[in-house]
Amino acid sequence: MPQWTLFGLTRGQASTRWPAPGADDGQAGVLGMPRLDPSRCQADCSACAQACITQAIQLVPSPAPAPGEARIRIDYGRCIACQLCVEACPTGALQPSGDWALGVRDRDDLVWREALDAPPAKALASGIRRVFGRSLHIRHVDAGSCNGCESELQALGNPFYNLHRLGIFFTPSPRFADLLLVTGPVSYAMREPLRATYDAMPEPRWVMACGTCAVCGGVAEGGYAGGAGLDGVLPVDMWLPGCPPNPAALIHALLQLLERVPADFHGGRHVG
Repeated sequence: MPQWTLFGLTRGQASTRWPAPGADDGQAGVLGMPRLDPSRCQADCSACAQACITQAIQLVPSPAPAPGEARIRIDYGRCIACQLCVEACPTGALQPSGDWALGVRDRDDLVWREALDAPPAKALASGIRRVFGRSLHIRHVDAGSCNGCESELQALGNPFYNLHRLGIFFTPSPRFADLLLVTGPVSYAMREPLRATYDAMPEPRWVMACGTCAVCGGVAEGGYAGGAGLDGVLPVDMWLPGCPPNPAALIHALLQLLERVPADFHGGRHVG
């Protein structure tokens, strides 16, 4: 007897009520992106930038910032949450967190900045709600992934997350798809098949970069086979970094695209 069948017979309903308030999202104890406290940065320290293998952390160029301002620039779109910067930081300016709901419509919102302005209103949001209401069909394309993101995508169909309960479905044909969800660094060999898939989708159509590789190329950036993510290849409507993003982060980003939940990340920090 399959494990989930036995679980259902013995314990009843297996699906979580999340994203309902107070419901279990299944991510207890999961480490997210590191948080920055610029007031604790040392003036002569570059340990975090040297430890970062994807160049997500870079030193602020001269002239040096004023005391209490960030000496480093963090691009969470390049972060794989490996925690090496947290381990290397001698002052605790970088701390571990549970920030994993990082889906954004504006790529710049993944870059940490001192002052936060009000999140800009997006015409896309009202358009999505008007056209799709409470339903969405997804065509997934693996553009050179290591299969880490695919493993998390498969988990969306298990009885706990049960993506179909939210009116969101995967389709094998781009001709029936509303959203093109791309994983992997977009290798040179996959660019034309990816464009062909996008061209086969009916209007209106949307694109989601899923995982740090799809956002910027990740650890594969600069390799002999490419690539540097979706930027410049297709117009992207939703950016979701992570290596890989967990199932709850995927669901949150999809619901955010449908304007059913608010954004939790703005200006490079968790604001939800």
